[in-house]
Amino acid sequence: MCGRYTLITSVAELEERFRFTADGIDLAPNYNVAPSQSALTIVEADPARRVGRLMRWGLIPSWARDISIGNRMINARSETVAEKPGFRAALNKRRCLVPADGFYEWQKVGRNKRPMRITLASGEPFAFAGLWETWNTPSGGTVQSFTILTTSANETLAHIHNRMPVILRRDAEEIWLDHTVQDRELLSGLFAPYDPSETVAYEVSTLVNSVANNVPEVITPVA
Repeated sequence: MCGRYTLITSVAELEERFRFTADGIDLAPNYNVAPSQSALTIVEADPARRVGRLMRWGLIPSWARDISIGNRMINARSETVAEKPGFRAALNKRRCLVPADGFYEWQKVGRNKRPMRITLASGEPFAFAGLWETWNTPSGGTVQSFTILTTSANETLAHIHNRMPVILRRDAEEIWLDHTVQDRELLSGLFAPYDPSETVAYEVSTLVNSVANNVPEVITPVA
């Protein structure tokens, strides 16, 4: 699964990397992005234009009665996403990129859990495969929300956790955003675990355990 991640890369760098327009979005570095928070996503406004949108992490289906369902839908298993009522429509029509530069998993060590941060070996930002929805609130407003797809862990993560988020390769990002692509076999081919030779993991402080801690020390390697 993916329950926390980081996005400390500047908006200007992200715009260059992912070729999108931020439309005035101003983001402070976030060392501890958590469910229910507002986070950056990238959607395809039209075939020639990508735009950034701030959405709530935890997908709320359009048919939901209550916003709290989003707390249980922060991730979607890629193996079954096409079958689940909460995700099926979004898979067909509302796919997004979720920019990140690292994510956390907790490794069980006896009775304890050791927080680990996983990044690309290059240190570059990357994109999770995401789905998004718009939910109409009882008061007449709207909430846009997203979920992150997961897959089986690669060799870098297998000793830490049995799942990992779907990290899209650069050449797959355009395919993922193109909602005219409906070929399930093609889409499922994007869900393979990311190349373990291009990912690294290191232990971080237990500061990350509290969502209130959003400081650089959260990502400092433990000696």
